[in-house]
Amino acid sequence: MATRPAVAGRVPGPAAASALRLPLPSLVEAMAAGRLSATDHARTCIAQAQAVEPMIHAFKAIDAPSILARAGAAGPASSLLAGVPFGVKDIIDVGGLVTGMGSPIHDGAIAATDAPLVARLKAAGAYVFGKTVTTEFAFMHPRETRNPWHTGHTPGGSSSGSAAAVAAGCVPAALATQTNGSVIRPAAFCGIVGFKPGFGVFPVQGVLSYAPTLDQAGCYARSVAGVARIAQALAEPGAGLASAGPCAGRWAARGDPVPRMVAVRTPAWSRASAPMQAEFERVQALLSAAGAQVERLELPARFTQAHDVHRVIMGHEAVHYFTPVQAVHRRLISDWLNDYLDQAAAIGAAAYREALAERGRLREDFAHFVAAYDAVLTPPATGEAPEGIDTSGDPVFCSIWTLLGTPAITVPTGIGPAGLPFGLQLVGAEGDDAVLLAAAAWCEARLGFAGLPAGA
Repeated sequence: MATRPAVAGRVPGPAAASALRLPLPSLVEAMAAGRLSATDHARTCIAQAQAVEPMIHAFKAIDAPSILARAGAAGPASSLLAGVPFGVKDIIDVGGLVTGMGSPIHDGAIAATDAPLVARLKAAGAYVFGKTVTTEFAFMHPRETRNPWHTGHTPGGSSSGSAAAVAAGCVPAALATQTNGSVIRPAAFCGIVGFKPGFGVFPVQGVLSYAPTLDQAGCYARSVAGVARIAQALAEPGAGLASAGPCAGRWAARGDPVPRMVAVRTPAWSRASAPMQAEFERVQALLSAAGAQVERLELPARFTQAHDVHRVIMGHEAVHYFTPVQAVHRRLISDWLNDYLDQAAAIGAAAYREALAERGRLREDFAHFVAAYDAVLTPPATGEAPEGIDTSGDPVFCSIWTLLGTPAITVPTGIGPAGLPFGLQLVGAEGDDAVLLAAAAWCEARLGFAGLPAGA
């Protein structure tokens, strides 16, 4: 397969005419029309993955014979995701494969059955390309994965392998999860689209759950239309996404030619880098010039406490999950995670109950705040992906939306001064996932950023 040479730490990207550059819906259409077979596409994906894997370390393994067998058995061409290979974050069960959870504790933990997320992908005609590397127990302690845009930088976490695999063109889509910022932040760092639907829209059975109040599943693709199609396959019945494409939405139904949006800096604004702040302002101006209705407001005063509420809930629930694990396997847990759990153990039951109650009040406040809008615009991260892989980046611009359980999506907007992607996060009201996808598709079309590293 022809590739372009790596430049300044970037991985070799697919050739301009490669099927690896097809948006997910176009890929499915090509399969349905017989212009491309799932097996031939799998071979191309394998070649790309084998070429870049020594540089990005996105997959736990690339088992070419198994991949080709699964591609050959993929669903009929009429299926929603026919012939689409997926990366699956290694905290999600795939029957017959190890669910390692980024920890040596689970190196031999072979899953007996597929998680519902995986079963629904297969029912829609997709197949599992491979398990993707995650941080330790999907917390913030990173593993070996690197950013395809520059291998000297983190891809973000904890869905690091899934984001890097999609960004490098190895697979067109992947599954991810978020308990703090683990869908949105890696997508922003890697220049792809990451979608975290509202709490409960995607099933989480068969997925590591250490903070059940906060744990949410999501997905990656390289376009809003791509994640919208995945959402159709994965969403629970009654979630309003069964037939929702990126052109659906309340703003269209009410006759507006453009979405109504509100730009929110959030209480974390001071932690955004100067280039990220400038990019957020630039994007607002661009969307306004394109005709969008963009107001500028700040969240109610109560939200200054939201990050502390998230911290208490996550810490208390994580301790509950990890206490028996830590008692037996403490030496196999990183110092970082052991220290985190030791400190979180001091969070008492009363503080936890009050945090849950405050979460309820914050959800009510946000419902009133967002009622007049189709989407909230906010940064997805503090800036470009940090240098080095000893950190997965700061999730502070994602914590509030994870706490609330509202749908969120990030779309790439451009390249920053360090040569890595910037993104824009859009957040919707609870139950308005289809509306959010519509607003994101509208923004994506006007932002004009598309492409893969080293050949975009």
